[in-house]
Amino acid sequence: MAEEKKSNPFTIGNTAQERGFSYVPDQYVIPSSSRPSLDPEVANVPVIDIGKLREEGVQRANAIQEIGNACRDVGFFQIVNHGISQSVLDGALSVASDFFKLPTSEKAKFMSSDVCKPVRYATSIKDGIDKFQYWRVFLKHYANPLAEWIDLWPKNPPEYREKMGTYSAEIKNLSLNIMGAVTESLGLGPKYLRNKIGDGMQVMAVNCYPPCPRPEMTLGLPPHSDYSCLTIILQSSPGLEILDKRDGNWRLVPKLNGALQVHVGDHFEVLSNGIYKSVVHRAVLNSEKTRISIASLHSLGMDEKMGTAKELQDDNLPKKYRESSFRDFLNFISKNDLGEGKSFLDTLKIKY
Repeated sequence: MAEEKKSNPFTIGNTAQERGFSYVPDQYVIPSSSRPSLDPEVANVPVIDIGKLREEGVQRANAIQEIGNACRDVGFFQIVNHGISQSVLDGALSVASDFFKLPTSEKAKFMSSDVCKPVRYATSIKDGIDKFQYWRVFLKHYANPLAEWIDLWPKNPPEYREKMGTYSAEIKNLSLNIMGAVTESLGLGPKYLRNKIGDGMQVMAVNCYPPCPRPEMTLGLPPHSDYSCLTIILQSSPGLEILDKRDGNWRLVPKLNGALQVHVGDHFEVLSNGIYKSVVHRAVLNSEKTRISIASLHSLGMDEKMGTAKELQDDNLPKKYRESSFRDFLNFISKNDLGEGKSFLDTLKIKY
């Protein structure tokens, strides 16, 4: 047992999270200062009735203001009345769960440590490369335009493409409406980025966090902000924590049936010249049950640069960030260890 604890890296199919080890191997154990609480505080996050965006007049204006306030104050909010049926949500979670139950030989067809691969299965951020390993398995795949990518997705389980494809398409449409509301709340108008986002990247990160025998010793994902404009999350159970920038404490996002979670990403922080902040978040673990989360990350095209809106710069508020693209981020994570606290956003900040 002691010899096995020191082995690093594990081979595919033999990782601690895949095999359900009764202990946490050394390479998963994070520093004590970064460990999560088993009894975390619950976050008080905005819950926004997104259906108001389909209204006119005061109702819609109120929703725009609520979204702007959430982006500025928290960088995160939950949405209800979003128009995606519970059957579509449940279907996506179900086929995601079924994929991770497949034999290792089936999942390994998509195994890769190349962060640029359009369809990729892995068991940490970069398997066997980063200093710390994380207690999750995941499948990432591109999803826009759907017809271009869906034939590269897994054929098994048999309904994966159909149910995940339906969910991906509906989330894409929802993201356009939310992003239009975000740019409108900045005074840029609802169509400011619509065409570029419509043609932009959508990456589905389908995550599985198996039970962990010592959830206070490790994490499913380390603290980070997303490289997207925004990210929309569907989760089967709580496990998402956000960093409260006011006091530096981690707080658990509460379960709200039928709700989706929305993260402000790095690109919206850049666009807004720092008026809106990307939210720092992490994934914590459970000792008894598996958690599934599906993150849909939305950004501009692979090589399309996101810069600060000229309308949000002046002598009193000079430009604070350099431009960057989705590919720039992929190059960054291929060369850096996110578990050691390195932030892509920090590399974009202009120091005067």
